[in-house]
Amino acid sequence: MTIPNTPRLLDDITFPSDLRGRSREELKQIADEVRQEVIETVSVTGGHLGSGLGVVELTVAIHAVFETPDDKLIFDVGHQCYPHKILTGRRDRIRTLRQGDGLSGFTKRAESEYDPFGAAHASTSISAGHGFAKARDLQGKDNHVICVIGDGSMSAGMAYEAMNNAGHDDSRLIVILNDNDMSIAPPVGAMSHYLSRLVSSRPYRGLRQLAKKMARPIGLESPARKAEEYLRGFAMGGTLFEELGFYYVGPIDGHDLDVLLPILENVRDVQRPILIHAVTQKGKGYAPAENSADKYHGVSKFSVLSGEQKKPTPKAPAYQKVFGQTLTKLGEQDDKIVAITAAMPSGTSTDIFGKAFPDRHFDVGIAEQHAVTFAAGLAADGMRPFCAIYSTFLQRGYDQVVHDVAIQGLPVRFAIDRAGLVGADGCTHAGSFDIGYLGALPGMVCMAASDEAELARMVVTAHQIDDAPSAFRYPRGEGLGVEIPENPQALEIGKGRVVREGSSIAILSYGARLQECLKAADMLAAQGLSATVADARFAKPLDTELTERLAREHEVLITIEEGAVGGYGAFVLQHLASVGALDHGLKIRTMTLPDIFQDQDTPYNMYEAAGLNARHVAAMAIEALGRGDVAEIERIAASAGR
Repeated sequence: MTIPNTPRLLDDITFPSDLRGRSREELKQIADEVRQEVIETVSVTGGHLGSGLGVVELTVAIHAVFETPDDKLIFDVGHQCYPHKILTGRRDRIRTLRQGDGLSGFTKRAESEYDPFGAAHASTSISAGHGFAKARDLQGKDNHVICVIGDGSMSAGMAYEAMNNAGHDDSRLIVILNDNDMSIAPPVGAMSHYLSRLVSSRPYRGLRQLAKKMARPIGLESPARKAEEYLRGFAMGGTLFEELGFYYVGPIDGHDLDVLLPILENVRDVQRPILIHAVTQKGKGYAPAENSADKYHGVSKFSVLSGEQKKPTPKAPAYQKVFGQTLTKLGEQDDKIVAITAAMPSGTSTDIFGKAFPDRHFDVGIAEQHAVTFAAGLAADGMRPFCAIYSTFLQRGYDQVVHDVAIQGLPVRFAIDRAGLVGADGCTHAGSFDIGYLGALPGMVCMAASDEAELARMVVTAHQIDDAPSAFRYPRGEGLGVEIPENPQALEIGKGRVVREGSSIAILSYGARLQECLKAADMLAAQGLSATVADARFAKPLDTELTERLAREHEVLITIEEGAVGGYGAFVLQHLASVGALDHGLKIRTMTLPDIFQDQDTPYNMYEAAGLNARHVAAMAIEALGRGDVAEIERIAASAGR
């Protein structure tokens, strides 16, 4: 006997307007179907799973109650937006998520009018929401602005700066705190739900206004207001938010549409800043995610039935693990070493150090500014801090790098993970700019690892630099499989190395493009063109002796780096110009990431689009030299499958 399929209500939902007017039971079914769609999609594409599963009901409720896109819905961080994308006209493309030419894994203004503000970094939503609210008021509009911010994002000071300003302005703004690990909330129960519905209701707010009018003439308004705030704070929490000027409602069950819908309807017309504290469960509705330590925050492709992720067997250790393991070995010898990370202990592998030395490992949360200055304070009092932060996130702490570290010459050691292009996370997570923004700082020592053995040596080198700040960058993913010395030796500061000697062409690589440079040299050798390949190791201090020799002894000099314009190549040009090496003869080319923000794709395809693979290096050399056959380079590359 064939059992008929239950009609899928989600098939009738193209845009959020299709949710409005539906019964609660229908919305509950739609939420269940959205959750299943997210699970099935991410099992195919990989991506952020747990965070999206945690906001399914919340997303359905918001779109059912508010008039998006006229009402502005701002997610913080954008990786919780997969259910939102399914409900906003993108379900037919959802399985292109994080793929080349597909949907972004985050909110993106260029993708949909339902994404009013792009967000892949944390703690931006309330500031942006305040901006939208002010723009609305100044233009005489009447739409709502809703910000959904995770509790992890509340560890960054920017969120409180925004709340303080919005509360002071008394801007009409709705902030929903998505508390998905019970880090703030007391247990959610029937009494809490009842109180939340009560304080968000029109009769309660009306009674409040009447009481204020009665208290004002007899001088009791301020004491009465404080008493009411602290009574509600005592019963439900939220006194901090009240002090920042937000009317607090919560905590409520963020998965219960019978609770969510009436509360959202109640607060829709509140004419002041309001914060709804919704407690959710990361990974909700999918047992493998619920039972995982990280709630399946970021996953590769997986089996829906078992939850088993399909991870390829690594051929070499990941760069981040080489860093973590090397730092841990150093920590055994030096009890002044401390490791600091900003909410990424496993992502940066400082957790390896933390397991060995829990008292010397600090995860400060999503608070890069604090991480940098905290490290500066440790360094100022004689400790040896290693501050491990992704390149793209260190941008958030740049003023602190300048003011608190570099100006004072403090020996903070920056381990810059995810240098260069990162694949599926796209431009928001690419490590494109640290070469330039750190290399501009007086006294900073800047290194880039060409392989995992070099990275180990750079960790040791940074450890020995006790009179200046230093940084070493390394890419995401596996190393090359080179042997790592048992006791890595420190590098000589400001000295590169020649990997292959040639005559006509010099290729000077800074970082992990070195292997592509060696392949390019092979392609050139096949045409009788001899190339020197050098590993710069240092962008600052620059190896001026090596740079000048390469310029003097070759017809063509090419620099290559996994960074934006204004980085290593610019430093080389600046130096060669200053010593007159560009006055005659030398043909020089700099190869950098293109002057655009590149969308997500596989790392290889992204570097292909950037023009930084071996065939591009070889073709650049031939073009500059004026000899050789570029078509032959393309043939060689095609035959090698590259």
